[in-house]
Amino acid sequence: MLEINDIHISYGKVEVIKGVSLRVDQGEVVVIIGANGAGKSTILKTITGLIRPTSGQVIFGENEISSKKVAPEKIVGMGLAMCPEGRQVFPQHTVYQNLILGGYIIRHNNALVQERVQEMYNMFPILEKRSTQLAGTLSGGEQQMLAIARAMMSGPKLLLLDEPSAGLAPVYVKAVFDMIERLAKAGTTILLVEQMANMALEIANRAYVLETGKITINGTGEQLRNDPRIIESYLGSKR
Repeated sequence: MLEINDIHISYGKVEVIKGVSLRVDQGEVVVIIGANGAGKSTILKTITGLIRPTSGQVIFGENEISSKKVAPEKIVGMGLAMCPEGRQVFPQHTVYQNLILGGYIIRHNNALVQERVQEMYNMFPILEKRSTQLAGTLSGGEQQMLAIARAMMSGPKLLLLDEPSAGLAPVYVKAVFDMIERLAKAGTTILLVEQMANMALEIANRAYVLETGKITINGTGEQLRNDPRIIESYLGSKR
């Protein structure tokens, strides 16, 4: 579904991504782990067209999407959506309005928009209870649910999740990972960037370790969970 071939990305004269290649197959949960500053979010922004690589290709389905000719909104229309780091809900809009904004690319089909809203309410019942509440007044965990539901409103084939557990209380971290598993079982392909390495690798079909802009280790989620290098650097006593 997604193939990244030898991408290089620079901020000014500084190269931050140094020849990364990875793939995501249909139906998979693929995880990228790595320290802060390794370049994980930069890769996601490149996939969505917010950043353009200096060289290399990003291919989604049969389409090369890393060209400047392919606008980010067109990439969303192809079936790719991202839930950004930090949730970034619209705080002065209600939960319902946030969901409607997530369905912008299908705005001309109101019946489909309302159908998707109801699907999100069914998947996240708390959002229906909070439908008229301003998003800025939700708890962090509820905002994360809303951010994921908003991304799902476009009906993505591939969902990118950037640090969905960041800043959440432990009870909400577990709820987020349960939610990701439900989405995967319902047929959504997921590329997940996550600091909670142990929990991420538990649900991963495959995983990549990104260190200073390079992929240093890759394999199945189980292989990485049992890799002494990963245990020492990312899992420690929490394994």
